[in-house]
Amino acid sequence: MILIEEALKILASFVAYFAEILAAVIIVMGMVQAAWKSILYLIKCKENFDELTKCRLRFGHSLSLGLAFLVGADIVKSAISPDWHSLIHLGGVVLIRIVLNYFLMKDIEHLRSQQLNKE
Repeated sequence: MILIEEALKILASFVAYFAEILAAVIIVMGMVQAAWKSILYLIKCKENFDELTKCRLRFGHSLSLGLAFLVGADIVKSAISPDWHSLIHLGGVVLIRIVLNYFLMKDIEHLRSQQLNKE
């Protein structure tokens, strides 16, 4: 029985580690894409800010998805060894994700209303 528990702890640690790596990859890819598109936009010096807004929204989606994987990793970690530090860390990441999603949804609604007004 103890052997099964140790194997599950090791497996959960690998799952959490993989989720953290995946989150980092998603966030970095979103950051690189947003930086590249922003630089191209600034070089072209357009007056239309729709492309920058879309770029910012895509980056926000990348951050949100990356934070979702971090939340999953923290949940797995706190299931393995729940202590106050891991629970506080989990609460902080969840709070950041909630705030980010709130403002991201507001931006999406604003962008949609602008596009509807143009049509």
